[in-house]
Amino acid sequence: LCPLRDVIPADTVLVFDVVLLDIWNTEDKVQTRTLSKPESCKRLVEATDFIRYHYNGTLLNGVPFDSSHSRNGTYDTYVGMGYLIKGMDEGLIGMCVGETRTIIIPPFLAYEEKGYGTVIPSQATLVFEVFMIDLFNPKDDIAVVVKEVPKTCTRKTVVGDYIRYHYNGTFQDGSGFDTSYQRNSTYNTYIGMGYVIQGMDKALQGLCIGEKRRVILPPHMAYGEKGTGDIIPGSAVLVFDIHVIDFHNPKDLIEIKVTSKPKKCNLTSEVDDLIQYRYNCSLMDGTLLYSSDHYENAPITTLGANKVIEGLDEGLRGMCVGEKRVVIVPPHLGHGENGAKGVPSSAVLHFELELLDLQKGVPDGYMFVWLGDSPDPLFPAMDLNKDLSVPLEEFTAFINIQVAEGTGRLRPGMDADGIIKDMFNNQDRNRDGKIVAEELKLKVEEDSDKARHEEL
Repeated sequence: LCPLRDVIPADTVLVFDVVLLDIWNTEDKVQTRTLSKPESCKRLVEATDFIRYHYNGTLLNGVPFDSSHSRNGTYDTYVGMGYLIKGMDEGLIGMCVGETRTIIIPPFLAYEEKGYGTVIPSQATLVFEVFMIDLFNPKDDIAVVVKEVPKTCTRKTVVGDYIRYHYNGTFQDGSGFDTSYQRNSTYNTYIGMGYVIQGMDKALQGLCIGEKRRVILPPHMAYGEKGTGDIIPGSAVLVFDIHVIDFHNPKDLIEIKVTSKPKKCNLTSEVDDLIQYRYNCSLMDGTLLYSSDHYENAPITTLGANKVIEGLDEGLRGMCVGEKRVVIVPPHLGHGENGAKGVPSSAVLHFELELLDLQKGVPDGYMFVWLGDSPDPLFPAMDLNKDLSVPLEEFTAFINIQVAEGTGRLRPGMDADGIIKDMFNNQDRNRDGKIVAEELKLKVEEDSDKARHEEL
């Protein structure tokens, strides 16, 4: 090389174009500047927390050297435990989820004289723009914020209950990953039995029907370090906004609450009775499913004849005409796991009932029963004209007399003449159009188990 005196003549004025690439002092400290911050910040980053954040890294002159955005993934690490350069460990303390801050780190708190490969030169000051995605501590439990509780809550969820609920699932930065509302269907599961992630199993306990709450699940009580698929990244804190639609226990019976009852109530409904009733059927959140008011006539049914769902049949028993009651039917006594037209799977049903009419019935398999002791002997009482034979007309007159006098009862809801004709044919064993004493045989003689319900 030539000496400078050979290049620069004596007494020459020199002009330099200088670009300042970096500047720092041994007394410098980490500098932080908040660029944006959420209005609500309930928790700050502390040492030993685990955080997920995005960053852009540049030198002091603005030349970039690294970015988590280019890798399409957050940087995940513990804070204050030596996993980061000293200045970053310090600069991240005190951040909120959703906060963006600039962190300027002098070289002696970064990569010092060695630098880092070809991207970070020796003694370089580093500038990071950091966006905090979420944070948690390995010691965290679930966090619950109750949003809304119904005024009346007679029962809360426990382990073993089956629950139906809607939810919105988001990350701590507010971005969503799943929602039941979009599928227009509740999420249905057992509680505390391992069918859902650990944190949710715990969060679903102690809720009321209609309650709304927000639950925050740390990753070790959610999907852990691995996450799940492309939806939930590793070590993600999950936030669920839950609305409980209903719940029940597989051992539940129906619940009955009488809301109105006549002062005089001598006759109540029971199995085999023919009844007419009014109803409104809703879900536990108040959604109306069906109503008898939507039809011209109120429904008529025979109790115990499997004409309606089991829970409703049971709820209609023991009622007086004019009585009103509310009946809660669990799904295993309703439409079960499959649901029905307009009824969701495993739905608890809320019935408002009113008994409009009641006709006392006869046991299954019978067409007529005596309400006391039958005439003894029976044939002479039946033989109204005493000619030792009873044709259909005479048999009909005899049965109608018993019904009119309240000593016997025909099956309600059926054609009386048709029933009487069937009864006559059962006794006219030789099919000659008349019954004689030798043919007459009570059903009680054929079926000793039904001795109190003698049938012709």
